[in-house]
Amino acid sequence: MTKAILVLNAGSSSLKFSVFELTTHDHGRGQGHLHLLAKGKIDGIGSTPHFSVKDHQGVSLAKEHWAANEIIDHAYCLKEISTFLRQQYQGIDFLGAGHRVVHGGTKYNAPLLLNPGVIKELEDLIPLAPLHQPHNLAAIRAVAALNPSLRQVACFDTAFHHRQETVAQLFGLPYAYFERGIRRYGFHGISYEYISSVLKQQLPAIAAGKIVIAHLGNGASMCAVQDGKSVASSMGFTALDGLLMGTRSGNLDPGVVLYLLQHEGLNAQEIEELLYKRSGLLGISGVSSDMRALLDSSAPLAQLAIDYFVHRISVELGALAASMNGLDALVFTAGIGENSAEIRRRVCLKAQWLGIQLHQQANETGELCISQHGSRTSVWLIPTDEELMIARHTCEQLGL
Repeated sequence: MTKAILVLNAGSSSLKFSVFELTTHDHGRGQGHLHLLAKGKIDGIGSTPHFSVKDHQGVSLAKEHWAANEIIDHAYCLKEISTFLRQQYQGIDFLGAGHRVVHGGTKYNAPLLLNPGVIKELEDLIPLAPLHQPHNLAAIRAVAALNPSLRQVACFDTAFHHRQETVAQLFGLPYAYFERGIRRYGFHGISYEYISSVLKQQLPAIAAGKIVIAHLGNGASMCAVQDGKSVASSMGFTALDGLLMGTRSGNLDPGVVLYLLQHEGLNAQEIEELLYKRSGLLGISGVSSDMRALLDSSAPLAQLAIDYFVHRISVELGALAASMNGLDALVFTAGIGENSAEIRRRVCLKAQWLGIQLHQQANETGELCISQHGSRTSVWLIPTDEELMIARHTCEQLGL
């Protein structure tokens, strides 16, 4: 019988999942080893759902378009996923489910087993992550309804940054607001934790130094990591802050929000829609939120959006290096960071003042190290694997 861990990452209109087989050595005794069996997603929840699954080699196992149906929610999708997996891997035994939960607030700074009390406290954090937290919790409830006895583990995007010094978490507001939870939390922590684990295992000398990790995707942020610990992050109280993103504004003068309220006639809900869904690369370019489409476009505003994206990365890189009093290495990861040699080239070109010398051919071919030999600051390309990190934490919490 195949023993497995299910990993879920739920969004407003999507449900991503991965299945990891857990194998043990020494006749079942000792630490388990995780091997990816399959990963997939359901896009278009609430409109025109699309279900797709691939095996560990990237071979398609299923690809279906479903008719639009009001009953297709996270619970329905999870039933379909479960049915497919049990048919594909007969005799599969799920030992637990691990979830990406965006916000852990001030209390939850490490993965933990879920129970009704914890879930209620995570519901109270919805105002801090209104476009993420409700859907993370919807997947947790769907699993509980489908299989009440299955143990579930929450892994928090904010946890990796929890031990930053107070000065890195503050806003310039009265301190009482900090005590009430209005502070810089930072996000994408599961990705940063995974990259840090890879560096520690494969490049221990680099891992011990001063590193900036650039998680560049539709959601984008950067983190200063020193000796494996988060020092500062570009994201703050919400996942809006910092870099320009696919549809999110990134860094914004709070006075702009006041102006939109007082003089443009927008209400809070309309401003939320603007900042989260109609800004970023899409908002500036008017073309697309997809970096690939913008790089292929000849539209002047598409090029302006790319230029601003690189500009914001350059500004944050300088600030994060300053937070550590130096920089030893830069790591690119996530969708754009892993796949766009052009964006990496532009970022490194603007960062030559930090001692970065890019190796053009290594960058084009996607090597592990993409800086020149002798570059004072080394540059690396490391694919992230948040799902594997969640699966590891799930196993730890379940004692497997």
